[in-house]
Amino acid sequence: MIISLSGSNSFAMSQRLDELVSAFVSKHSDLALERFDAEETEAQSIIDSLQSLPFLAERKMVVVRQGNANKQFTEQIEQVIGSVSGDVDLILYEPEIDRRTSYFKLLKKHTKFEEFNPLDKNGLARWLVQEAEKQGAKISRPDATYLVERVGDNQQLLFNELTKLAIYNPEISRQNIDLLTEPTPQSKVFDLIDAAFGGKKEKALELYEDQRAQKVEPEAILAMIAWQLELLTLVKFAKDKSTAEIAKDTGLNPFPLNKAASLARRLEEPKLKHMVDEAYKIDLKNKTTSIDLDEALKTYIVTL
Repeated sequence: MIISLSGSNSFAMSQRLDELVSAFVSKHSDLALERFDAEETEAQSIIDSLQSLPFLAERKMVVVRQGNANKQFTEQIEQVIGSVSGDVDLILYEPEIDRRTSYFKLLKKHTKFEEFNPLDKNGLARWLVQEAEKQGAKISRPDATYLVERVGDNQQLLFNELTKLAIYNPEISRQNIDLLTEPTPQSKVFDLIDAAFGGKKEKALELYEDQRAQKVEPEAILAMIAWQLELLTLVKFAKDKSTAEIAKDTGLNPFPLNKAASLARRLEEPKLKHMVDEAYKIDLKNKTTSIDLDEALKTYIVTL
């Protein structure tokens, strides 16, 4: 068995690797497991391992990380694959791989290729419901979606928060989500922009003050505003492209792009350009003169 694990969803990849390794070790013991970091290992050493017999076990598993970072290894990948003995399982762990290379094409053709991409909001909500069941807990789909919107799209963080909620009470509720989790600054800043653009000035300022109360510096808030404006610009000027296509082209997670799309649809291009220009002016003044950045940002927010 030769499996390639690839993609930008490091959490899902890591889970899949752990699943494969755990299943193998429980059956054949960890004495039959060998791991190589291809960045620090000669290709011939890996080939020798693949050709050698298992030690005190029926089968052997060889895990190779970052093969694409080793030129010698990529040039010999056909020999590597051809060297795998019938009683050896090979797992190639490739979190970052150029799809244009012959190395990628060979893995795609000659191995069981499993690709792990970031999940969008709906995918994350479905995953949370399934993961809760695995942990003996229960979360409704709407509450799972709420947790994603509150915490963000980092799957490792979501897993940690879900585990904490499940331990506190297996019947996970929105009330307990509010009690035990903290909203991410990025998520709150997007809500801030959304509120400001919707004319909800008091709500926008309340969200800003909430960030300051949590010791988030105005420079960090400005940086997050700039990030949200970048997402809005990407979505607005991508014309007919879907957020999934934009995510694929840019390597960004589709979740924040989908959030930006809902606001971008209500924004006229001149308004968005004005928002970007004003944010740029504030950043420039902050770096070249002495200004009260707090007041400048509050003024920016209420004039949106």
